[in-house]
Amino acid sequence: MSWRYIAMRTVSRDFLDWDVPFTADSPPLRELSGPGQMTGTIEPEYLRLMAKPDGLPILAEWGTSLFAEFEGRIRWGGIITDLSYEDQAMKVTCAGYSSYPSGMPYLGSGIQSGKKMPKKWAYDGKDKNHDGYIDGSKPKKKMPKKPADPISARWDAFDAVRHIWSHLQSFTYGNLGLTLDGHDSGYKLGASNGEDPWELLWWDNPDCGETITSILDLAKADYLERHSWDGTKEKILHHIDFGTRRLGKARTDLRFAQGENIIEIAKPSGQGELFANDVYVLGKGSGAKTARARSVAYDKRVRRARMITRKDTANLATLTGYGNKERAKHTEQLTIPAIAIRHHPNAPLGSWNLGDRILVQVEVPWVGELAIWHRVVSEETDPAAGTAVLRLTRQDFYG
Repeated sequence: MSWRYIAMRTVSRDFLDWDVPFTADSPPLRELSGPGQMTGTIEPEYLRLMAKPDGLPILAEWGTSLFAEFEGRIRWGGIITDLSYEDQAMKVTCAGYSSYPSGMPYLGSGIQSGKKMPKKWAYDGKDKNHDGYIDGSKPKKKMPKKPADPISARWDAFDAVRHIWSHLQSFTYGNLGLTLDGHDSGYKLGASNGEDPWELLWWDNPDCGETITSILDLAKADYLERHSWDGTKEKILHHIDFGTRRLGKARTDLRFAQGENIIEIAKPSGQGELFANDVYVLGKGSGAKTARARSVAYDKRVRRARMITRKDTANLATLTGYGNKERAKHTEQLTIPAIAIRHHPNAPLGSWNLGDRILVQVEVPWVGELAIWHRVVSEETDPAAGTAVLRLTRQDFYG
C-alpha cells in the first residue's frame, strides 16, 4: 500500500483530483493543539491541468485542501497555504484547518464574561457627609446596605472557542465545514467577583487565532484536529476534539526503550541561558498601579528572573497561571525533544494518541541510563515504512 493524496476545493467541498501526484517531503505532521503541516512537491506535467469550472487552478493557495490517505483512512488534512517553485517542480505547503483563525480579525458582537454591571441605586448620593444616615431624614434613618451589582454571565472556555469559530464560518466563503465538540470545559472566563472580566471586543482588534490560544491556555485545555470519511466515503468530515481538559493518558501499557523500538533520539537538551526559575508577569494598568504576579521555584539553583507581560487581565490568579506556565517552560531539566521509533509489539504504530504520557528509556552519554516521563505533542507516522517520529515535552512542563 502507498499514500494517496486527494485534492478538494476547500469551500465548496468539491473533489478535484482523487490521486494528486504529490511527493511528500516527510509524513504529515500532526500536532497536539496545533494545525500540523505537510510539505512536498509536484512535477510540472501536472501543472498543465490548471483551469477548473470555478476559474481557479486545481492547486490554489487558500482555495484547495489536500488530504493524505493510507489504507483507506484519512491520516491528515489541510489547506494549501503557499505555492512556490524550486527548479522545475512546484513546492506545496499545507497547514491544518485549525490554522485558519490565525491572523483573522474578530468582528462579531462584544463579549464581556464576568463583568460587574453597576446599577443605579435609589440612595446614591443621599449620604453626602458619609455619616451613615440618609441626608435630611427626620428622624434620622440609617442608609440601607447597597445591594451587590449584578455580574454578567461567565462564558465557558470551550463555548468561547466555539463562538469564534462560528463567527469565522458565518462569512461568505468562510465556511470550512468544520465542527467542534459540544461539551464544556468547566473553566469559566473572567473573575467570579466581576472585578476582572474576560472581554472579546471587535474595537480592540483581537486576532481570532491568538484569542483561541489564550483561552485554551487559561483553561489548561487541549484540542486535536482530525479528518475522516463519512459512512459513504463520498464526503470528508473535519472536526475539532476537545479534551476535558487535557487530552491523553499515562501509557503504562506501552514501552519505549532504546535498543528495542527506539531507533534514534534527538540530542537531549536543557535550558542554558534561557533558564529562569523566578518569573514576573505584568498585567493591566500603568505605572505603579500595574498588576503584577510572581511564580518562583526554590529548586536549589541560582535565582534567574524573567519578566513577561499579559495586558489582557489584572486578575492575580490568572497572571500567576501565566507565570507558572512560563516558569515551567524555562526550568525544564534534561529533555528528550524527539524519538524515532519502529513498529514493535512494545508499542505498535498507532497505539498511542497525541497528548499521551509515555516513559522514555534511553542512554545519554555523560549522563547514563534515563527513564523520563514525556508527553507526545506531535507525530510524523509513516505506516508504509513502519516508523514514526514523536516530538516530546517533559510531563512536568504541564504541572
